Amino acid sequence: MTAPEQADAVSSGRGSRVRTAAGASWRAVHRRWSASLQLRTVVITAVLTMVSAAVLALFLTQQITSGLFQSRFDQVEAESTRGLSQARSIFDNSVSSDPEDTVQLVEDTLNSLAGQTGATVNRDLLLVPLEESQNLYVGTRYTGNLGAEVIPPELVQAVQDGTGTYWQSIALPDPDGGTSPGLAFGSRVTLPPGNVYALYMVYDLSSVQETLDYLMRVLVVAGVMLVMMNSLIAVYVTRSVVRPVSQAASTAESLSSGDLTVRMPVHGEDEMARLGTSFNAMADNIQDQITQLAELSQMQQRFVSDVSHELRTPLTTVRMAAEVLYESRDEFDAINRRSTELLYHQVERFQALLADLLEITRFDAGAATMAAERTDLLHLAADVVLTAQPLANKANTEVYLVPLASDVTADVDPRRIERIVRNLVNNAIEHGEGRPVDVLVGSDEDTVAVVVRDHGIGMSEEQASRVFDRFWRADPARARTTGGSGLGLSIATEDTRLHNGRLDAWGVLGDGSAFRLTLPRHRGGTVGESSPLALPPAYTEDQRRLPSEIEPAEAAAPALPDRVHEQSLRHPRPEGGAAEDRP
Repeated sequence: MTAPEQADAVSSGRGSRVRTAAGASWRAVHRRWSASLQLRTVVITAVLTMVSAAVLALFLTQQITSGLFQSRFDQVEAESTRGLSQARSIFDNSVSSDPEDTVQLVEDTLNSLAGQTGATVNRDLLLVPLEESQNLYVGTRYTGNLGAEVIPPELVQAVQDGTGTYWQSIALPDPDGGTSPGLAFGSRVTLPPGNVYALYMVYDLSSVQETLDYLMRVLVVAGVMLVMMNSLIAVYVTRSVVRPVSQAASTAESLSSGDLTVRMPVHGEDEMARLGTSFNAMADNIQDQITQLAELSQMQQRFVSDVSHELRTPLTTVRMAAEVLYESRDEFDAINRRSTELLYHQVERFQALLADLLEITRFDAGAATMAAERTDLLHLAADVVLTAQPLANKANTEVYLVPLASDVTADVDPRRIERIVRNLVNNAIEHGEGRPVDVLVGSDEDTVAVVVRDHGIGMSEEQASRVFDRFWRADPARARTTGGSGLGLSIATEDTRLHNGRLDAWGVLGDGSAFRLTLPRHRGGTVGESSPLALPPAYTEDQRRLPSEIEPAEAAAPALPDRVHEQSLRHPRPEGGAAEDRP
């Protein structure tokens, strides 16, 4: 890279950093502006006060300037008209016939008019011949330090062409090199022996300008003081109003975080005090209702837990008796045999419901724990699919695995994850209407995901938003084939939350549904909004694999169920042997 290119690169990088810093500063200011009502009120009050003060100062300045100028103009106009008339009368009545007398007359007259007492504003006089001739007795004469160059050409032309008195604003030079405002009045006069001159009276209005400058300084100081006072008043007023609102917001945040004992301080009897009193009364009512609901919830949980535990012993006895009857059903007649089968399967369903109730009670009580270990989710999913094969055969449904990543290991509780996937697969088989069910497994650097996709009846967005509610069913009239309790997805949600994961649902009526389980790879990790697998997932039929095509995990122990599954628990009959119950 050449030196100019390096310089351009350095300049580009420096400019990028400056833009980034400026953008960050602007965002910080915008956040501060949006978050502070007091800041917005004070700034808006200061800006409006500044605008109002500027408009008022402009108006006052214009009125004062116009009035003061007009007053001074009327005075100097009267003085100049009187002085020019006096000079014209003196020159017209002069009987001088030689140059010396004429010069002396002009100097005496100019000095007399310049030093005349009673003049409102300092003035100087300037006498300029309008025509060049051989018999000029008097040349250009002036008092003070002014010259003919201060008279504008427009005024010179007006005096030369007319016989009246004319005026014009002019700029007079200052000793410090600047200029000051002034007025020039001019008229034609005639001197012996009949030569025409222009006589100008020049008034210096610097004193008027100083007065205006002083007034402007006073107005600026008054405007600044007004802005400061209004800003302080705005700070005080907004602080008085915003502080109770801020306290109410802080108290509401504390209440929402679970601290039901916090209250707003109340002072006085004004509107803010009534707000605090009403807010505290509302907080008291909320605390009482939440306390009552918590007590009722605890009573309900204790009741369900106690009843569930009390039912286990008689249910075990009933199941043992039902198993004995079920094993001897071939000795009964058709009616008793059918009754025995119904009794056996309903006892199984009752036991599954009881196990779900006990599990959900443990979640509600916060007693659920996680025994994490390194687990390959692909092999776990393969075990679930193999376990669900009897139910799939009964529903004439093919269940496939779709591995989309090579490393799908994570630190999870295999028993709980197996329960989640098993529940999703069983639901997909039940609602798949005989169409294939695909179990997809994928991963990225920080998360792993499992998606169970069916192509059955599907569900609407409203149903997908409620599918994880306890005991909720999309179609209550639809018969269950697996005898579920209605708590499977709720338990799956709690198991997922225990892993800091996320369980999502998607569905379209007539196009099937998909459930996605996303888990962090390492214990204690979290998952964001993204997932390794899309919802619905994108894949092809060529990527499908049968469970038997998945290589078994090394030294992986099979995950034993923690309760009776919501499916047939009978293994195929071994050759030459009786049917065997799964433990």
